[in-house]
Amino acid sequence: MKFTLSWLKDHLETSATIDQLEAKLSAIGLEVEGIVDPADKLGVFTIARVVDAKQHPDADRLRVCQVEISPGAPPVEVVCGAPNARAGMVGVFAPLGSYIPGTDITLEARPVRGVVSNGMLVSERELEISDDHEGIIDLDPALADRVGERFIDVVGVNDPVIDVSITPNRPDCTGVRGIARDLAAAGLGTLKPEPAIGAVDGDSACPVPITLEFTSDTADACPIFAGRHVSDVKNGPSPAWLQQRLTAVGLRPISALVDITNYVSLDRGRPLHVYDADRLSGTIRARLGRDGERFDALDGKTYDVDESMCVIADDAQVLGLGGIMGGMATGCTDETTNVLIECAYFDPIRTATTGRKAQINSDARYRFERGVDPAFVEPGLDLATRLVMDLCGGTPSQSQIAGAAPDGTRQIAFDVARVARLTGVDVPTKTAKTLLEAVGCSVSGRAPKFKVTTPSWRPDIEGPADLVEEVIRLVGLETVPSIAMERTRGVALPVLTDTQKRERVARRLLAGRGLVEVVTWSFIPKDQSELFGGGQEVLDLANPISVDLSSMRPSLLPGLLTAAHRNGNRGFQDLAIFEVGQAYAGDQPDEQKLLATGVRVGSAKLDGSGRHWSGHSEPVDAYDAKADAIDLLGALGIDAGTVQITADAPSWFHPGRSAVVRRGPKLVLATFGELHPAILEQMDVTSPAVAFEVDLTALPPVRRKARTRPALAASDLLPLTRDFAFVVDSSVAAGQLLNAARGADKALITNVEVFDVFEGGNLEPGKRSIALAVTIQPQEKTLTDAEIDALASKIVKAVQKATGGVIRG
Repeated sequence: MKFTLSWLKDHLETSATIDQLEAKLSAIGLEVEGIVDPADKLGVFTIARVVDAKQHPDADRLRVCQVEISPGAPPVEVVCGAPNARAGMVGVFAPLGSYIPGTDITLEARPVRGVVSNGMLVSERELEISDDHEGIIDLDPALADRVGERFIDVVGVNDPVIDVSITPNRPDCTGVRGIARDLAAAGLGTLKPEPAIGAVDGDSACPVPITLEFTSDTADACPIFAGRHVSDVKNGPSPAWLQQRLTAVGLRPISALVDITNYVSLDRGRPLHVYDADRLSGTIRARLGRDGERFDALDGKTYDVDESMCVIADDAQVLGLGGIMGGMATGCTDETTNVLIECAYFDPIRTATTGRKAQINSDARYRFERGVDPAFVEPGLDLATRLVMDLCGGTPSQSQIAGAAPDGTRQIAFDVARVARLTGVDVPTKTAKTLLEAVGCSVSGRAPKFKVTTPSWRPDIEGPADLVEEVIRLVGLETVPSIAMERTRGVALPVLTDTQKRERVARRLLAGRGLVEVVTWSFIPKDQSELFGGGQEVLDLANPISVDLSSMRPSLLPGLLTAAHRNGNRGFQDLAIFEVGQAYAGDQPDEQKLLATGVRVGSAKLDGSGRHWSGHSEPVDAYDAKADAIDLLGALGIDAGTVQITADAPSWFHPGRSAVVRRGPKLVLATFGELHPAILEQMDVTSPAVAFEVDLTALPPVRRKARTRPALAASDLLPLTRDFAFVVDSSVAAGQLLNAARGADKALITNVEVFDVFEGGNLEPGKRSIALAVTIQPQEKTLTDAEIDALASKIVKAVQKATGGVIRG
């Protein structure tokens, strides 16, 4: 929100300096983003008169001028190249040492073709007033008696411009009067009374009918629409004072009628619109749009309308979007002679929604979506009518009003003691009452408990806490005491959840195994989502940031394989990467999983990758992925001996070179293996690739460690190993033999490993031999041969019962 100092003083009687205003505005919550004072840039330039102008002796295009820069002082000699430099003209003088903003130079006394110039006569472009540089500034000769005065004072451009950042909850401060009211309440001046508008209502009825066409459910879109017809107006350039104010705040003056609406919008925070009444057809109405309607807006663009938008229309067409922008068809021009002034109230939420849909950011939308004062509809119409009559002439009709303004006030029970309870500042009851009345509230009742009625222009005040905020920001936030928070003693308790701890462990473990962490998008193309078990409609984004990022990922593998593909294109064929992140099986909270996923490509094994002089590097295989998954599960507290490995991995894994790690028949902890060749082909990954996924959310709850550690259970007896070779069906997994052998005696058997697999020879077709090495650790005494034989018999029976295997003869 920009305004000039003189504009503010139209509403505020104050002698405060610009620095005091800046400090107070920021202190009461209206943060000053910047102040532009023309005196900082143009203050050194003065009015001067050319006494004499002669041709330069050594240059055809230069003139040597004698310039009067101060009354009664001898003229100074200035070399000038402007074609309009002549004796008697009044211009603008820049003394030596001054900085010329338009050319970025500082004047020095240097000879120009042998003649020293003691200053400079400047053009408008050199002062950055306009782009005109055909000649030097040529002022009215009547200003000759003001030689020596500052240029900005003479032409009236000495007004500082203040730029204030308005928070969304302060719609009252989108107008200069609202800012003046706040400053007056804060003690920095006195708010001037509303200026008298005088009689603006004409004798005749408004010739343009105005109606509201809404249902009871949509009536809040535009509860009140007021208008007044003004005939025989004369449109043209607005007066200099109005143009200067609009230009100072960054608006381009257009015409008197348009400039009046912009002025009232900035001055009172009340957007208006003026229609060329001769271009209207029949009744003008506010209603909801209809699918298929469109209109050409004042910004030169065409916008489509739908049934959720509030529009202004006549019998023939849509004229504009209510509270946002008018249309070109009924806009005012220099030929306009009859106008209809519109002043209405539009629903903030519907206005904001419409603006986002149409992608229009206008000054009107900025104010309406924050909440324009609903009680200022009729006064705003009268104010605009008075300005039109004063600047453009014309004869007004009576006002015509459809609907009624909503009540924007609230009554709040307020105990002044609440100020001290919430802020720690003891504000006297009388002071609190005075401050609330100063911002427009009506205070009644017996102290210290009042009934406060908020003004219609303050929709942000909803309860007692808001009134406390009003009081304390005007008293001064610097009065709020600083109190240190109570410091807790001792060591702080842990704050990380089990899932967060597992996430950290996973990252450290996988990085330690040589994988590089990456972060990929949570959104992937729909066709990739379908490859990895996703593609459901509930996982499609309603408003994706890109066509290729349209679905929530069901797995982290698509992103990792895409990263592998990009690295492969850049010559990095051997790659080991991982990611810890969320994956989505549906749109419900319990369908979101935290996965630790890794991919190894090429020869990126744990012990190194790439070519080496000592031999050929082997490509990665399923066992590399298995080692990563099992090691990670071990770091997360899952004993590898307590899990089952089954060959039912998802379809994106190789059917014969992948597996699932389970604890029980239903709980899936991880999957690993080679990726399916068809998947690699569709993902455009040419190298051999293996992967693993560990579901961190599926792990059993972490067992809390006891405060004391148990005694070290270490046997002083030597372990012994016994080998067993079992003949089993080829369909039997080695893991079944391992689990059966371990379960034969959990106290003595500490490890079981497969050391040989054999098929063919004298074995029957469909059979194979699996050899196990069983490690036996005596605990209390050395085992006798009989005890060892008995344990071996238990192992054979356990394996035979679980798998049907027999000892190989």
